[in-house]
Amino acid sequence: MRSFSSATANHLSYTQRLLRATSPLVPSHVPPLSSSLACASHPHQYSFRRPFTLLNGSYTTMAAPKRKKSGITNGQPTNTEATNPVPDTPAPRRSARNISDVKIVTKPGAAMSPTEADLAKDQPPAKRRQISRKKADSENGVRRAMRELTEMENRLQNSTRNQRLAIETSHVPPGSTKPHSDKHAYKPHMTVHASDPEKLARMAEEERSGTPNLDAAPIEGPDGEGAVGDVEDDKMRLENAPERGAGRDPPVNSNYLPLPWTGRLGYACLNTYLRAANPPVFSSRTCRIASILQHRHPLADPSQPEHATKNRPDENQPADIKRGQKYVEELGLANARDIVKMLRWNDKYGIKFMRLSSEMFPFASHEEYGYRLTPFAAEPLEEAGKVAAQLGHRLTTHPGQFTQLGSPRKEVITAAIRDLEYHDELLSLLRLPEQQNRDAIMILHMGGTYGDKASTLDRFRTNYAKLSQSIKNRLVLENDDVAWSVHDLLPICEELNIPMVLDFHHHNIIFDASQLREGTEDITKIYDRISATWTRKNIKQKMHYSESCPSATTPRDRRKHSPRVRTLPPCPPDADLMIEAKDKEQAVFELMRTFRLPGWDSFNNVVPHERLDEVRPNKAAAKKDGKKKPKKSKKKKDDDEEDEEPEELEPVAVEEKIVAPEDFGMGGPQHRVYWPEGMEEWLRPKKREVKKAKSTQIKEEIKKEDD
Repeated sequence: MRSFSSATANHLSYTQRLLRATSPLVPSHVPPLSSSLACASHPHQYSFRRPFTLLNGSYTTMAAPKRKKSGITNGQPTNTEATNPVPDTPAPRRSARNISDVKIVTKPGAAMSPTEADLAKDQPPAKRRQISRKKADSENGVRRAMRELTEMENRLQNSTRNQRLAIETSHVPPGSTKPHSDKHAYKPHMTVHASDPEKLARMAEEERSGTPNLDAAPIEGPDGEGAVGDVEDDKMRLENAPERGAGRDPPVNSNYLPLPWTGRLGYACLNTYLRAANPPVFSSRTCRIASILQHRHPLADPSQPEHATKNRPDENQPADIKRGQKYVEELGLANARDIVKMLRWNDKYGIKFMRLSSEMFPFASHEEYGYRLTPFAAEPLEEAGKVAAQLGHRLTTHPGQFTQLGSPRKEVITAAIRDLEYHDELLSLLRLPEQQNRDAIMILHMGGTYGDKASTLDRFRTNYAKLSQSIKNRLVLENDDVAWSVHDLLPICEELNIPMVLDFHHHNIIFDASQLREGTEDITKIYDRISATWTRKNIKQKMHYSESCPSATTPRDRRKHSPRVRTLPPCPPDADLMIEAKDKEQAVFELMRTFRLPGWDSFNNVVPHERLDEVRPNKAAAKKDGKKKPKKSKKKKDDDEEDEEPEELEPVAVEEKIVAPEDFGMGGPQHRVYWPEGMEEWLRPKKREVKKAKSTQIKEEIKKEDD
């Protein structure tokens, strides 16, 4: 049985709720609990005016009042004013409650974390550290929850769109004996006039893709987010596949090693050793569109070189489009000139295969800011091609994963063709010999599935037919790690005479479980079919190899490349094998040393933080600026003696070292270009260590303990 106080409290709260819900004269100051969007969209107005009668007497506080028949049921209206007297002043709103004790939320988890009052200075350090940890845990927990909710929302939207696409592509089988008349069918009103087929087709494609108003834009620009979302949708679906995670069946790998090795090992785009040189050598200098627009204005002082802070473009002066175009072209020319140095470096250390960066000429395929490479880039590219021909070096390209020919969006297709034309022009301007030019391919991914692989393949066939013959001669397809397996792409490659690149790492993530198992053992059964796609076009076959990080378990983590690889795949011993690893050329060196491949003894370990292949300026033994140090008083000198550290020794004068241009960045006389895994910082000068006084160190230690 409930206590008297409990029953009283329940009854009072019950009567207050009834008063708020049924009183017709007192407007409710409390917003409804239902969604405001739902109420706004509903055409009806709801009101709750059911009259009621309060019980009087001493028993009203013991139990809820009995239900009485309303006077309306007897045909007699009830006097609501008599039974429900209107108070003189309306009840206070909920928003008017005392909220002085409510915490102000300024960041995630702030409402659940301790306040500044809890972190009082008079509390012991252990207590303050405990409160600080709780504060950090609450913030991290809220961020984690927000991230999970965002992923749930994305999965819901992806599932909804996939179902809509499935419905649109489905058909009703014949068999209905009574067909419906068109005049009885529901026909939505079209705001666009039917005589505009171009706009109607655009609207149909936008509705199918689920991303309306997508502007034509470069593939790697912010306006290409629709194409990015298509690939991300497939990644979301892959995350939900439990058999792709840690609980999947163990891979079955082949024990065959392609030894002795006679093929070519290569890396992609960037040389870590040359990139850390001073000045750096690389071919992916880029900029932002804002920088192009900014450099349309002349420098504040045209007689001086540009400086990041002292001599920047003056936006108050009139802009010139040609000036901005020259700025972005100069970036591309600097990238093209560095290719020669990278090729000679590769040849010195036994590497004959490299992928050129797609960012060599920034925004060259952009709809508005794009440009042709001829004639301004013809000379440096031809020089690079001449060196590659002399050294027998193979060069390839790999347009971005969002260059998609199977997209349902017209804008994405237009941008993809524009990007392929840029890559084809880049390779053509190298002026390579016939076979090397044939081997200079462009590797492409199929892209998203858009809910239906068959329809995507049909769109790819249609768009592939629109490409120029020069692009068709270079285009090859690669299986990816998101949606398209080897068995998905091999039939269309055989149909359209397109070579197929086998990526072993992608195959271990996405494969047809009904055809084979994860690993390199079963995939060897279809090597002949894959190789035939290359021999038909007389192109040297190439393969890709990389590995996941040892700690990777989820599909998302498994897609990330490890810094280096530990073994060779069961490929032909004369194949061209691209090593796609984070450490680039160092991953190739690692394989050379592990399996004693040709060139393994041509390089040695670097000396940490020292390089003998760079121009080193002459440093004076001590900088004399002519200023005398102020003398300290005897008393102050005695006080500071305890806190002072012994003075550092002055640097010894270093003799200026002159390095010939052809020897710059080439590893020095001892060929020191290899750095152990995880030691990339050895390529850079050692950071200067500043010694601090003892008093400063003690203060910092106390501060760390308090935190």
